Amino acid sequence: MVPLGFKVARGLHCCSAWISGGLMEQRQLVRWRRAAGLTQEQLAELLNVSLSTVRRWERGHDKPRPWRYPPLARVLKIKVADVSALFDGPPAPVEPSQAPSAPTIADLTTVLELREAHLALSARYELVPSSELLAEGSEQLAHLKQLAEQSHSGRLTRDMLALQAETAILMGKIVWDASQRRASAAARAYYDQAARIGERLRDPAVQGHALLRSAYVELYGTRDAEAGLVLAQSAATVAAPISPALAGLALLHAGEAHAMLRQGRECDRALGEAISTLEMVDATDIASDLGAVDQVERLAGSCYLELGQHRAAQRRLEAAASSVSIGPKSRPIVLGNLARAAIGQGQLDGAVFAIGRAIDDLQTIMSGGGIGVVVTAVRELRPWRTAQEVQDVQDRLFDLMAAP
Repeated sequence: MVPLGFKVARGLHCCSAWISGGLMEQRQLVRWRRAAGLTQEQLAELLNVSLSTVRRWERGHDKPRPWRYPPLARVLKIKVADVSALFDGPPAPVEPSQAPSAPTIADLTTVLELREAHLALSARYELVPSSELLAEGSEQLAHLKQLAEQSHSGRLTRDMLALQAETAILMGKIVWDASQRRASAAARAYYDQAARIGERLRDPAVQGHALLRSAYVELYGTRDAEAGLVLAQSAATVAAPISPALAGLALLHAGEAHAMLRQGRECDRALGEAISTLEMVDATDIASDLGAVDQVERLAGSCYLELGQHRAAQRRLEAAASSVSIGPKSRPIVLGNLARAAIGQGQLDGAVFAIGRAIDDLQTIMSGGGIGVVVTAVRELRPWRTAQEVQDVQDRLFDLMAAP
């Protein structure tokens, strides 16, 4: 049996050889780079990758991960769809009667059409791997930015900017999830863009949501609990006058930041304040669609897990895992943490069962956050590494991560 450490490293970093198309693909990438006036070294620096990585792309020995398509397209001054088509092949053809036209002038009808497209993309986020949404989301965002700049109507400009901010937040989610939470800087750039728009529009809901998403990146990406705490508290303060749902959700994450900092008393205080705030949520709350009330058990369980209170964490996480309202990309996170709570109590059977359920979910729809938590849980099974059931879940996880 291959050791788990090797399996995880290989699963996280392996990238199958890219051979489709041969010389045409590598020449096209070289042409794009040269047309942008860049050397290989400059392209590598702009993308924060090694020079050898760029050379492998241009020789056809490797290809970028999908979450790198938007920044690559931006640097080369081309469309994300062109990058995606080069490396992944052209999209499936669309019947002429179904093909949407791209509006060039902003009007009320255009705003409504673009909002429908945004809502459709947002709904698909929970249903398909995020890598499949990168090109479409990037194109939507670029189009909204262009129309907002061209608009001469105050009301339409405001509506267009608000939708641009929402799409930037969605793109941050997509990029971060597609990268398995490694593209923290790229995600933060999208959230910062949305926060600036929210501040410009004096819209505390937009600004607060962007700040909260930035807090997620610091808490679960860079693991900078202090920075995450500041951002979560700022989000709660900004959102409090207009949205108890958003403010309460921010306070829940502030509680988790305190737990990561081993500040148990402050964590309990933040959780209590969050629950009191969420009791004020009603159907008119502008952020009611975030499902903040349904996340109390999940985030309280995560807090107690961070504090080493495994029994309390297990109770909360079992309740969260059984909830019908939990999203398909959040469930593997809950199950992974539930496994860790069981491991903390020496409950091997419960841990293996929870990990198995999480892998089942991940086989249906890959979640960047979910895979990270499950990997951590499997690593924590090391004391039982010779047990057959542990070897079985290690093999399942490796197969999942090595799949194309």
